[in-house]
Amino acid sequence: MGVARYIKDEKDAIKETIYQSGISVKPVYGPEDLEAVGFDYQKDLGMPGGFPFTRSLHPQGYRSRAWTTRQYTGFGTPEETNQRFKWMISHGQTGLNVAFDLPTQMGLDSDDPRAEGEVGRVGMAVDSLRDFEIAFQDIPFDRIGSGLTINANATVLLAMYQVVAEKFGYAKDKISATPQNDILKEMIGRGAWIFPVEPAVRLVGDCIEYSVKELPRCNPVSVCGYHIRESGATPAQEIACAFEIAKTYIENVMARGIKPEAFVGRFSFNLNVFGNLWEQTAKFRAARKLWAKMLKEEYGVHDKKKLFLRGLFGGGGSGLTKDQPENNIIRGAYYALAAALGGAQTTALCSFDEAYTIPTSRAALLSLRTLEILMEEVGLRDTVDPLAGSYFVETLTKQMEEKILEEMKQIQKMGGMLRAVATGAIQREVTRQAYEFEKGIQNKEIIKVGVNKYIEGDHPEVERHEYNEAGAQKQIASLKLLRKKRDQQQVSLMLKKLEQTAKRKQNVMPVLVDCCKVYATVGEMTGVFRGVFGQWKEPGIF
Repeated sequence: MGVARYIKDEKDAIKETIYQSGISVKPVYGPEDLEAVGFDYQKDLGMPGGFPFTRSLHPQGYRSRAWTTRQYTGFGTPEETNQRFKWMISHGQTGLNVAFDLPTQMGLDSDDPRAEGEVGRVGMAVDSLRDFEIAFQDIPFDRIGSGLTINANATVLLAMYQVVAEKFGYAKDKISATPQNDILKEMIGRGAWIFPVEPAVRLVGDCIEYSVKELPRCNPVSVCGYHIRESGATPAQEIACAFEIAKTYIENVMARGIKPEAFVGRFSFNLNVFGNLWEQTAKFRAARKLWAKMLKEEYGVHDKKKLFLRGLFGGGGSGLTKDQPENNIIRGAYYALAAALGGAQTTALCSFDEAYTIPTSRAALLSLRTLEILMEEVGLRDTVDPLAGSYFVETLTKQMEEKILEEMKQIQKMGGMLRAVATGAIQREVTRQAYEFEKGIQNKEIIKVGVNKYIEGDHPEVERHEYNEAGAQKQIASLKLLRKKRDQQQVSLMLKKLEQTAKRKQNVMPVLVDCCKVYATVGEMTGVFRGVFGQWKEPGIF
């Protein structure tokens, strides 16, 4: 899986191993190592399903229930996405993870000049409720939960999801949706931000508050360390950033008079599995323990189920290569193994061709089958936390815990996550590390098979998902027809109401639901927020 640095002698024997989080690995581990890190069986490990949940959230782990498979899916028009949804479900997928195109993520309608060339390119194009009606046609909302990979305007898309579900006859208390809704990680590592930090975080809080009151099965935020890791953070920094971001959202909602016990149980996490097998496994085990301890000790949460670190462990996009792309099939299998050994509740693997294109149906199916083989053939459901008690793994888990706490303290020294993001301090650190990592690959300090070692001379042709200009034009034509047919007076009335609500700093979710019902567009609703909040100016990071 790479990423670790190996210092070798002239005979290729390993003299020293250093993980990306800065942990040096010994050749051999024994009981004395557990003693050295202060390992305590009851406090650090315990039984599966018991605090601090290092081993598993549930007493029987995967024996009682296999992990959910939720491959990232969506492209082109809503019609194409609906076909792919149904195809994946028919082949065994148990949840949806919806990809949106860049204009949708940035709150632009498909006919906006700024959307040219991007409509449907990296995900599904969504302009209005009409597109959701097409994309989710015949999807069983009461059985299939949906992750919505949307952030800056997650409020808009969650409102739209509620409306389409109700239109198809599903009560809002029966539907399960997880909008990513993590704007701080966008500002740190991905770039799909729109509004300044303060109102952007307030919108996250609106989503959480509304879900607590109106959408009992929805997880209103998926804190996404994944993209921070992809942008250059170490595994320890990934968890530290995710937890400091989560604390920022918790405090926003607490300021509204809502106790943490009422909502933290519905936080979920999207964590990366790219990297060294042992470091990743220890990372997940340490994170589960730290999250439970933090909620209990800092926020007074005592309900056992509210202490669970729930979410999706998967992806691994940074580990994939365009060179020798079939190697990514093997990489993906080991990423899935790390997620399973780390106790993932839900997994989604990047498909082997995702380094250079939207996944083909064949590649997406191979990723799904990889997860199913681990479940059904390899033995990952045989016993709970099979690595428990390993001198090496338990020592490493304790060391990862300490590294994560160190990184959290560093963020606090920057003035907390809000200030660290607003000033660009955290972005500078992550960007510097990404540069150092790339240098490590180029000078072969970090080995990447097929890229800087065991290289083949030829570059075989790969199957690409070409941009569909005709599909984009079809989407634009559909949008223009919608504008002609809808009740424009009602749309204007609702958008005005949305503007007033945003200016008064009231929760915008109920009004967004009404806006979606009258077929206001994503661009129109987001445009109202732009007018009220303005747009974030990214701080210089160099």
